[in-house]
Amino acid sequence: MQITLEGHPQPVAVQAGDTVLESLLRAGLAFPFSCQAGNCGTCKCELVSGDVHELEYSEHALSAAERARGIVLACRTQVWDDTVIRRIDAEELVVHPSRVMRCRVLEAADLTHDIKGLRLAIESGGPFTFSAGQYAQVEFGPGLSRHYSMASTPDEPELAFHVRHMPGGRTSSYVATQLKAGDRVKVSGPLGIAYLREAHRGPVLLVAGGSGLAPIRSILCTLLERGHDAPVTLYFGVRSERDLYHETLLRDLAAKQPNFSYHVVLSEQKGARGRRYGLVHEVIALPEIENLMAYLAGPPVMVEAATAMLAARGLARRQIHADAFYNQD
Repeated sequence: MQITLEGHPQPVAVQAGDTVLESLLRAGLAFPFSCQAGNCGTCKCELVSGDVHELEYSEHALSAAERARGIVLACRTQVWDDTVIRRIDAEELVVHPSRVMRCRVLEAADLTHDIKGLRLAIESGGPFTFSAGQYAQVEFGPGLSRHYSMASTPDEPELAFHVRHMPGGRTSSYVATQLKAGDRVKVSGPLGIAYLREAHRGPVLLVAGGSGLAPIRSILCTLLERGHDAPVTLYFGVRSERDLYHETLLRDLAAKQPNFSYHVVLSEQKGARGRRYGLVHEVIALPEIENLMAYLAGPPVMVEAATAMLAARGLARRQIHADAFYNQD
């Protein structure tokens, strides 16, 4: 029994009941995925033929209309016979070499009361190439491993991550209370498909919630460093002033780059001067949508609401690239 991925020369052997995703990854094929639980939609693909069984998944990840067109989630599709699948938007798929790197912590600094900014030096296993907006598996010790987005740009020699302390979370608690400069960590990646589409030259909308600023910072800085001259607008949603960080960077970029502007949106603190109040997706003023590209990152509730809002206002799915931070601890 086998899976054939269109465009790949060799079929992949599969055991009955395995999912499409685990079979492809076991064979070493590059395939986009994130939550592996049917929540995010990153691993969507087209089922061309085959006998499969679909496990439960979120309607946010895969709509009824998409399923009617033969789209499935690779992580929730069990294979029971020879199967053929096709990547979606294969022409946009960027594949970087997969790396497992040993890194050293250069800095673990407080960005806010509950977000640590990590700066890592790659000591072995590189070079590490990735697209702005991607993430990696970061392992701090046995049982202390999570996905975190790169806040650094692909052109920077060091890696940066923003780790929010989740109450009761083992990994984030370790980072918040024990991780220190000089410690060694393992970084594996890159992963994710909500990355910068570098061929796009039109206006860009960026939406970040909390530590979702990490991949958005990478996308923003990469855009501006590489001379993107169309309008770039960022909406940064946080609960209150104490949850805001990197505003000096944003202010400096806005002062130097006439095509960049940003708005801070506070969801729990009214009356702050120069701030917008409310849920971030409710205050977004859309520019011309015909050639707009949108990148979203942060809590699932925010990402889902913003995605739905953008779709309702006419953006096509190919114009929206969303990274919801599921299962953080």
